[in-house]
Amino acid sequence: MAKPKTLYSCTECGGQSPKWQGQCSHCHAWNTLVETVAEPVTASSNRFSTLAGVAAERGVVQSLSKVRAEDVPRKPTGISEFDRVLGGGLVEGGVVLIGGDPGIGKSTLLLQALASISNTNSVLYVSGEESPQQIAMRAKRLSLDSHDVKLLAEIELEKILNVVAAEKPQVAVIDSIQTVYSAALTSAPGSVAQVRECAAHLTRMAKSSGTTLILVGHVTKEGALAGPRVLEHMVDTVLYFEGDTHSSFRLIRAVKNRFGAVNEIGVFAMTEKGLREVTNPSAIFLSQHDTNVSGSCVMVTQEGSRPLLVEIQALVDDSHGMNPKRLSVGLEQNRLAMLLAVLHRHGGLAVFDQDVFINAVGGVRIDEPGADLAVLLAIVSSFKNKPLPAKHVVFGEIGLAGEVRPVQRGQERLREAAKLGFTHAIVPKANKPKHKIEGMEVIGVDRVEQAVEYCRG
Repeated sequence: MAKPKTLYSCTECGGQSPKWQGQCSHCHAWNTLVETVAEPVTASSNRFSTLAGVAAERGVVQSLSKVRAEDVPRKPTGISEFDRVLGGGLVEGGVVLIGGDPGIGKSTLLLQALASISNTNSVLYVSGEESPQQIAMRAKRLSLDSHDVKLLAEIELEKILNVVAAEKPQVAVIDSIQTVYSAALTSAPGSVAQVRECAAHLTRMAKSSGTTLILVGHVTKEGALAGPRVLEHMVDTVLYFEGDTHSSFRLIRAVKNRFGAVNEIGVFAMTEKGLREVTNPSAIFLSQHDTNVSGSCVMVTQEGSRPLLVEIQALVDDSHGMNPKRLSVGLEQNRLAMLLAVLHRHGGLAVFDQDVFINAVGGVRIDEPGADLAVLLAIVSSFKNKPLPAKHVVFGEIGLAGEVRPVQRGQERLREAAKLGFTHAIVPKANKPKHKIEGMEVIGVDRVEQAVEYCRG
């Protein structure tokens, strides 16, 4: 018997190379080539190529101006935080990929959603990781009305496609895509070739039948979705389930959504009865202090369409080593170094011999530059050991020249802070509202020096 030919496939782009090399020649990523078995060309693959060619010949070209722009109808899941992240609900024929650490609550959330959707839609839960008895025990523990939820324990792609074609569910969940394999390929489940081909066939099925498909994906130790990067390009929506397994709070973040806003987040609390929606997420990102403490500053960040109040904490202490530490949790590390340089040059405060630690309370991750001013003022407060005034919120981007730049949706941020009882705000001058917000005094600054002097005095 001839020895099977091996190839090296890139886990990022799916590109193949006849021999191993440190850098992928297609996407130029490093250390991403893994050994796989070359798949023989089968009759099914030739058939799909022929069908693709026929479809291309029959393609219809039309003017974009004549295409009717209509809103896509949604199917609410019965979980408002989940619907928020999806952009209003599930879309017919849409494909959603959700990833997260093991035990974070992906299967629990989807089982709760299917139990709610099954009241008005036919649903199918395909499990490749758990037995039907385990899923039934979870449904019982969560007190779910699951008599209309159809269950299939299977990992072979061809059998799954046959069941979906026979049952014609309106919503189907595949848990997880890394466990599914196709009998037409010889590689093991979870390999680059299997994940790519199985996802492609399932996506094609969803688009042709109108079934809403939800794929559960594993993540790597770096927190990225496992498998080839092309997997994220195939689907319509990519969601990440975030949170510390030692904490009861969970976040769902949309990083790609063809039917809604990206960077939208949903907040949940893990309880004995499953995931419960958090109606006021700002409360979990604010620490409760009996008195004002130094190094604490409350900012308003914008996550998708939702303004959130988050407490930024800073600790500045004498360094006892040759190289002072710069550590940030929930914020970008490189941006912290830039802010310290701006503070020295334009704020007149040198912390080159100090250890600086920054933390965003509640485990939230802040990517937007609107947190710059809050981080800087928290550092000043900790260094001077002087608490900032109570009931103050801060937001604004800082440039290298020391200017305070405006951020998007400043009015919404201020209204959210006023609703939660904050009475003062330090914002970029361009974000200062023309009309007074009831119960709130807004101070506009356009330079770092002005913000620092305000906090000192």
